[in-house]
Amino acid sequence: MTDLSAYTGRWVALAGDEVAGVGFTGLEALHMARQNRYKARLTVQYVDDPAGEALTLSPLLERLRPLLAQSSQPIYLVGGAVRDALLGRYTNDLDFVLPQGAIKLAFRIGDALGEPAYVLDRERDTGRVALPGQETYLDFSRFRGPDLLADLQERDFSINALALPSTAVTRTAIIDPFGGQQDLLDGRIRLVNDHALQDDPVRGLRAVRLAASLNFTLTPETATAVQQAAPLLSAVSVERIRDELVKMLVTAVPDQAVRQMETLRLLPVVLPEIDALADVTQSPPHHEPVLAHTLSALRWLVVVEECLVEERPSVPELASLQTMLAPFAESLRAHLARVIDGGLDGRTLLRLGALFHDVGKRETQTVEDDGRIRFLGHDKAGEQIAASRLRRLHLSSKATKYVGRIVYGHMRPLLLANTGRPVSRRAVFRFFRDTGAAGLDVCLLSLADHLAMYNGVGDEAAWERLLGVTAALLQNYFEEHDKTVAPPPLVDGRVLIKELNLQPGPEVGRLLRLIQEAQAAGDIATVTEAIAFAHQSHEK
Repeated sequence: MTDLSAYTGRWVALAGDEVAGVGFTGLEALHMARQNRYKARLTVQYVDDPAGEALTLSPLLERLRPLLAQSSQPIYLVGGAVRDALLGRYTNDLDFVLPQGAIKLAFRIGDALGEPAYVLDRERDTGRVALPGQETYLDFSRFRGPDLLADLQERDFSINALALPSTAVTRTAIIDPFGGQQDLLDGRIRLVNDHALQDDPVRGLRAVRLAASLNFTLTPETATAVQQAAPLLSAVSVERIRDELVKMLVTAVPDQAVRQMETLRLLPVVLPEIDALADVTQSPPHHEPVLAHTLSALRWLVVVEECLVEERPSVPELASLQTMLAPFAESLRAHLARVIDGGLDGRTLLRLGALFHDVGKRETQTVEDDGRIRFLGHDKAGEQIAASRLRRLHLSSKATKYVGRIVYGHMRPLLLANTGRPVSRRAVFRFFRDTGAAGLDVCLLSLADHLAMYNGVGDEAAWERLLGVTAALLQNYFEEHDKTVAPPPLVDGRVLIKELNLQPGPEVGRLLRLIQEAQAAGDIATVTEAIAFAHQSHEK
């Protein structure tokens, strides 16, 4: 193999093992080589500095590098993958740019990896390789403009306007014409150009999402531009808005993201129902208007979720919560990690449920003679409002229904706790009958809701009662599921039709549901008891 150390920091074009061209860009090296060896088959690569500081790059890139090195033109890794490498984080979604032939390269890489490739945008010469088992994508695009600099200039933020030659692995090889590395050090989100938001208004949401996920701040100029461009979001594909929204909700600070959406006037465009909660006041023990309470609930939900993972809670007064959750922590983690529909996992839908849990309060607010503010039926109203908005955001019907169950059920544990009595088997059955698996999310949300209401544990007695109810519900779901949550049927419809001389119809279904509830409550346990119970219930 040819020794290329003399060309460190530059590009070379190779004709076999011979250096045919050298340049500070891949195109310069290729142009020189074509003048010298115009009939030769050329490959282009960047000569990295072996003594340079190595970047944290995806192992997937190691598999790709030999394949990309066979190209006859320069290829660059760009955008978020380079940014994350500088932050010491792995990412498996890789974006590559090259002068031309991106779709052709995508199919060649796909064939080499044995994975499917397809055209994303033929006009813009953009192709994708999908790695389904890993939910990973490799995107290949032609330069947005005549060269790499023009491509980077058309990107959104300086921290994404970074490029790395596909054969390089060190920090010194990074191409950074707009100061992205310094902005990473300073924790800033800064637009690359003045027309970035007009070209793609969804970048305003992306700015908020990046600020939340990286704990960065928007520069004043960027914040002003985002706010001014907010109305343009109304013309953006709802799917793109939805994707940015759910990504920001699963960051460590979803409350801050939504608050910044409100500040930058993105919220009334994207979620007008949530924005409308800002001036809806509440009576004690609530201490905040509904929107502020909603954001507090999101913040506390993150803390509750942490109790499923961390050895010690970040808030010392929640030690009793962590102790209560400990027997169910592994099962709850699996519950939140499972993909429910459309690529959305349980944690995402729980966060959506928290965001919408009080959305029905504006429509149901009443003021009593004594000045107390009430919201009777806000759970049901909220379910309908949430479903309407989520359908507009093109969430699947399954995911929409799941979030609706969380919203509709979010008061149930608190109501059970307020009785001051142990949770009966019948109450357990009815709770999960109405909420299904979303009842587990309701349990977690109700804890966050209490903590948001009091800005902490607050009323110790009320908190202990809620912990007791939550523990009972979780224990029944995970340890007594076949007894109290979904007991196997003692009889079926055919037995009832025969024994009670019934006709097929709604009455048969009603009786079967009553039998299952009685079975879960412990009132009946045998087929004979089930038939006798059906006779009594039918006669009523």
